Amino acid sequence: MSVQERKQRERAERERLIVATARELAEQQGWDAVTTRRLSERIEYSQPVLYSHFRGKREIIGAVALQGAAEMAVALRAATAAAGGPRARVTALAHAYLDFAERNPAVYDALFQLDGGLAYAQEDTPEPLKDAFAALLECLGEVAGEGVHPALFTEVFWASLHGIATLTRAGRLLPKDAAQRVELLADRLAVL
Repeated sequence: MSVQERKQRERAERERLIVATARELAEQQGWDAVTTRRLSERIEYSQPVLYSHFRGKREIIGAVALQGAAEMAVALRAATAAAGGPRARVTALAHAYLDFAERNPAVYDALFQLDGGLAYAQEDTPEPLKDAFAALLECLGEVAGEGVHPALFTEVFWASLHGIATLTRAGRLLPKDAAQRVELLADRLAVL
C-alpha cells in the first residue's frame, strides 16, 4: 500500500469516526450538544483536524443525514420485501418508517428537521436521499391509483408518515394508537 493510499484510508476512518461520534452524541444528548469542541475532545483530534473534514456542524449534520437515508432505505426495502401483497407492503413500509424515526430521533432530525446543507427534490440531491425516496416510491407507486402520479402520491403518503412520527414524538399523538393510524393510512390513502 502506498503512502497516499494509507493517508486516504486514515482520512476516511477519521471522517467515519467524526460522523459516528456526532451521531452518538446527538442521540444521547440532542443536536445542541454536538459542538466541534466536544467532538474534538471525544475523538481525540484537534478542532483543526475536524475542520479539515467538515466546515462545521451543518456539514456534519448533512453527513449524518446521508448515512441515515441509506439506512432508512435498507430498512424500508427489507420490510416491504418480507410482506406479501400491496396492502401488506404498504403497512410494513409505514411501520418500518415510523420505527426508524422512533429508534433514531437524532438521525431523523438530521434528515428532515435540521439544515444539513443538502438539496432535497432537486437534480443535485445526493444519491442516498434519492434512494430513500425511491424505497418509498417502489412500494407506494403501485397503490397510487389510476390517474394519480406515483411520485406525488408518495410525497403525500410520506408527509403523512412524517406528521405521525413528528407529532407522536412531540407527545401530541398517543403512541398506543400508532397501529390504527397506519391501518387508516393504508386503507384510506392507498388503492389496494
